[in-house]
Amino acid sequence: MIPTIRRIFAAFVLTGALAGAGVYAPAQAETAVQTPATAESKDDLVSSFYLDNGLEVVVIPDHRAPVVTHMLWYHVGSADEEPGKSGIAHFFEHLMFKATKTYPAGEFSRKVAEIGGQENAFTSYDYTAFYQQVSPQALEMVMTYEADRMENLILNEDVVKTERDVVLEERRSRTDSNPGALLAEEVNATLYQNSPYRMPVIGWQHEMEKLNLKDALAFYVKYYTPNNATLVVSGDVDPATVKALAEKTYGKVPRRAEPGKRDRPQEPEQNTKRTVSLADPRVSQPSFQKMWLAPSYTNAKPGEAEALDLLSEILGGSSRSRIYQALVVKDGSAASAGAFYQGGSLDDGSFGVYGSPRGDATLSDVEAGIDAQIARIIKDGVTEDELEKARNRFLKSMIFARDSQAGMARIYGSTLSTGQTIKDIQEWPDRIKAVKVADIQAVAKRYLVDGRSVTSYLMPEDGKPDMPADGEAAPGTAEQEQPQAPAEGVLQ
Repeated sequence: MIPTIRRIFAAFVLTGALAGAGVYAPAQAETAVQTPATAESKDDLVSSFYLDNGLEVVVIPDHRAPVVTHMLWYHVGSADEEPGKSGIAHFFEHLMFKATKTYPAGEFSRKVAEIGGQENAFTSYDYTAFYQQVSPQALEMVMTYEADRMENLILNEDVVKTERDVVLEERRSRTDSNPGALLAEEVNATLYQNSPYRMPVIGWQHEMEKLNLKDALAFYVKYYTPNNATLVVSGDVDPATVKALAEKTYGKVPRRAEPGKRDRPQEPEQNTKRTVSLADPRVSQPSFQKMWLAPSYTNAKPGEAEALDLLSEILGGSSRSRIYQALVVKDGSAASAGAFYQGGSLDDGSFGVYGSPRGDATLSDVEAGIDAQIARIIKDGVTEDELEKARNRFLKSMIFARDSQAGMARIYGSTLSTGQTIKDIQEWPDRIKAVKVADIQAVAKRYLVDGRSVTSYLMPEDGKPDMPADGEAAPGTAEQEQPQAPAEGVLQ
């Protein structure tokens, strides 16, 4: 689903803040970043070109190991689905592994497995990607198979029905059986009032059940065309070889549609504070989260997305952050606490904070503690020292991420699929370096407005936000009888 450039970088060196795990790497001494020559030079080696059919190809040479990462990014995700067809993007990702006019179902996967390669695919709000990691000698093979299913996929009623049952079971196992996932769906549907980001990527069950062959074929024809995709090849390759292979394989696939501009419904101004809560007997540890709409790297004003990224780091991005130090280290009220910024989307993203109580503390205690830290930044800003240390952590994570060829392929593929450019990626470190303390305070004031937030509580069945983690009433609060019922979501 998932990310901003920063989050892709950090995914390889930090734990995911969005998951709310609250686990961080041990604190390290803050020093000035010395970028290795290999990391600096990788961007200089990146090249790109277009095939006659409109397919964009990006090549990222890295000759340190005899491995190649081949990733094909289609510029379509769940946010591009027609009303009433939620889940079709993810559903079609599954269908792409079926038989084609040239090869039987499963042959592509078997060929990759036979040579010890890896493959997978994923769908997000803004893109769908298919990737393989193989030896350089196998690059032509995977390009041949991938180009083939771009054009020659065979679909029929039996294939569609069988795979529809598979994705419905996936929803039951990953979402319906997970209270946290159910609450996350309700939070998104509340945070986004008009944007298609309010719909779950996997889809709503009642709409998934109605997806049919006609829907699948229409989706395939419109979106799975070379002029709606970006191919990223990273690893032990050279641009000339990749270009020759791309022309030999993908170059034979005709463009068959013009998907058009991705012009989606946009968010209106939000002026209310909303609360979503879920009580479920399967929840053992209560948690809290607060989110706001925030611009993304694609639609933000110059410098704002970078400032939001650094704000999330200073506020709650690591064990050195304000929230973590205040709630986890000093007063011990939180078992986990942090902040995150999701700015890698095509349209508006989000900014969030989260926490979970420890011992006799309550969710209300944790929420109040986090609110206090936000208020401090809005009122007094941050120090030059804080900003410099946060900036160094960012740039260090960038260096580590660029040390992975798969990481580089993800960075370029996801960013290009959401309307940004190679130049945007390469200039990102300089834009991070340009952020000033006044910029941090400005975005905090502008976007972290309590009266425009969505607060969510995940609790045990009998839980309340003002109860401690062990489920006993907090001192000075009256216990109220709670209805005994299965998991339920309550929107206030």
